[in-house]
Formats: sequence, structure tokens, C-alpha cells
Amino acid sequence: MEKKRIRDFGIVPGRVKTGKRNTITDVPGVLVGHCTVNMEENHTGVTVIVPGPDNAFAHHYTAAAYVHNGFGKSAGLVQLEELGTLETPIALTNTLNVGKVWDALVGIVIEQCQNDGLEPMSINPVVGECNDCRINQIQKRAVGEKKVRQAFAVAAEEFEEGDVGAGTGTICYGMKGGIGSASRVICIGEKEYTIGVLVQSNFGATEDFILNGEAVGPKILEWKQEKNDMAASEEDKGSIMSILATDLPLTSRQLKRILKRTGVGIARTGGYTGHGSGEVMIGFTTANRIPSGCEEELLHLSAIPEHVINRAFLAAAEAEQEAILNSMTAAKQTRGRKGELYYSLAEYLNDRDPE
Repeated sequence: MEKKRIRDFGIVPGRVKTGKRNTITDVPGVLVGHCTVNMEENHTGVTVIVPGPDNAFAHHYTAAAYVHNGFGKSAGLVQLEELGTLETPIALTNTLNVGKVWDALVGIVIEQCQNDGLEPMSINPVVGECNDCRINQIQKRAVGEKKVRQAFAVAAEEFEEGDVGAGTGTICYGMKGGIGSASRVICIGEKEYTIGVLVQSNFGATEDFILNGEAVGPKILEWKQEKNDMAASEEDKGSIMSILATDLPLTSRQLKRILKRTGVGIARTGGYTGHGSGEVMIGFTTANRIPSGCEEELLHLSAIPEHVINRAFLAAAEAEQEAILNSMTAAKQTRGRKGELYYSLAEYLNDRDPE
């Protein structure tokens, strides 16, 4: 089945205009790469978000993180929050592979720094995760340095969504989840700025699912009765990683405020942040770069005034909502480790409206 996005079904979440691709890579310089592992027992992978073409360790990005619910094993968030900067690309994987991916990022950044004549004594890799154990034999820890390097090697503006990379084994609202992305373009002053979001979706109870304002969860459960082996989720658990990129000039504090609004996008799809679900948001701006080891005593940074920030709030909420839906329509039907089937949202939409 050809991979589709939510707009291919005539469903348009929100009212703010999108970027050219309607993905996180509409933010200039941002690239995304995947490495997918599909073997007999392992269905998992790694996804990397590269913030720009140069060495992030040499010129840090203004960044922020927000942990809405901390049932997760992400790495690097403590320093990112304390200093308000990102000094490496961001990687997403499964829960038990965080350490191996962290180690691979250290090696990659050391190589970049050696090429640039830098000698890093401390590196803060940022790694996020979701638990994909319902589809993947997670204890095998199938993602290592080779897979991480493969993801970087194919990082590009165009990238796949759905059951690829870190989204290969994830589940969303009892259907197949995965990687999804979307973007919004806002105007401040006389200039346009882009806000892009990428999600790794692995959360939500089927009954709670809302599709662009319509409570379709109960209808999907009815549809499930026709599918003898279709799975469903009774609880909101499993986590969602949300990565937000922008070229809007912001302080770390402002960026964190915007990040919190991705939670609004999650809620628009029916999530209520269950006990066992880790909602972790990480964001960066390509504006306001900060040189590593800067010896200046005063930095000149630019930022928007607070009275225009609502435009960014709305854009973040809409992009998050659409990214989640894209992750579900782009994913293909997948069988779980117990033999159950996780259907794609695209299959339900095709059945509901064959036209």
C-alpha cells in the first residue's frame, strides 16, 4: 500500500499555512535520516534530526526541553535545560537502545570536532526514546553505532514517515504509529518563519482517539469487530517524542513556552497523558547560534516580543496534531510479537470512505 498522509484523505488539521513539504525540514538546514531494522525478532530503528550543515558543538543552537510526563529514559535533557543550548544532533530510538545510540553520537561528534580542530572534553548528546516492545524484541538491543551512522549517511530534506527508523515498532491509539512530521509558516513583521515538528508516536487508548474534532475511537473499536485479529490499546501508555525546529529568533525561555503547546496538539488527538506515557518535547532554533567556548563578555541575541508569540503557539499545536496523524496514516499494517495485527489509520479511512 502506498504511504499516504492525512491530507490525502481530505482532512486538513488547523488553519495556519504549511511549509513547502509540510515537514520539519521546511526549517532551512534541518535534515532527517532513518535506519530501519526489520529482522525476525527485531522491528525497530533509529531516526536522527540534524539541526544544520555545520558542527553543532562548535556553534550551539538555542534550545529547550519540556517534560510533560516523565515516564521515559531520554538522555541529555538536564544540561540542555540548564544551559538552554543544543550541541549535537538529536537521535530517537527504542528505550533499551538509548545508551548505545548516545555512545555512537559521542564518537560522531568527536570526529566532527577533530576535523574542525576542536578538542571536546565534554559532550552532551540528546537521545529520545519510545518503548516498542509490543512489536520489537527490545531486549536484543538491535541498534548500535553502525545503524546510527547509516541514519546520518542518508539524512536529507526528503524523508519517509510511518513505520521507519525509530517508528518501526511503535503503536499509536492501538493502531500502527511511527514517525510523522508537519510544519507551519507564520509571519512576524515583514518576514515569514517556519515551525516544524517531528514525532515518534507510541501512545494513546483507542477509545479516546479524536480525528480532526471527530471522536472516531469508538467507531474504530466497532470496526475492529470485523477484523478478527485487530489489536487495540485499552490504556494511554507508551510515550511520544516531539521534536520542534524553527528559524524564529527566540530565547530558550520562549522556546520552552512554545514547546508546551505541542501538548495541545497531542490533546487534540485524544491523548490525556496517561501514567505510563512519557510526553517529552525537545526544541531548537536555528537563529541565535552561540559559539562554543565564547570568550566575549556580552552576546547580542534577537528575540520576538511576547505579544506576537500566540502565532507560534498555534503553529506548534497544529503541526504536532498533524504530525501525529501523518505518523498513523503513513504506517503500514504490522503484526505484534503475540500475533496481533496493528492496522494503519489509512486502512480505516479507506474502508470508511472508499472514494
